[in-house]
Parts: sequence; C-alpha cells; structure tokens
Amino acid sequence: MKIASHIPASALAKLALGLAVLAAASGIAFASWVDKGAAIFMAMAETGLAWCF
Repeated sequence: MKIASHIPASALAKLALGLAVLAAASGIAFASWVDKGAAIFMAMAETGLAWCF
C-alpha cells in the first residue's frame, strides 16, 4: 500500500532537525536542573521568589 505524502523531504528533514535540537536543549536543561536544582531553589528562597511558583 502506497501512502501519498504531500510534505517535501527537505521540510521533513528540517522538522526532524528542529525536533532533535529541541530534545537536546530539553535534556541539557533537565540535567542542569538535576545537578543544580537545590542551589537554584535556595537562591530563589533567599530573594523571596521561590513561593511565586
């Protein structure tokens, strides 16, 4: 069964690259939060911003 695709291959490649970059950025942000989350929370608590979330 052949499925007709109306999206060009270059657009799919750009979409895949964009999703890969977004996934990498999310992974880095999560790793940073795990590594320095307590220090970030304490800094926000000292300035009174931790309770705004």
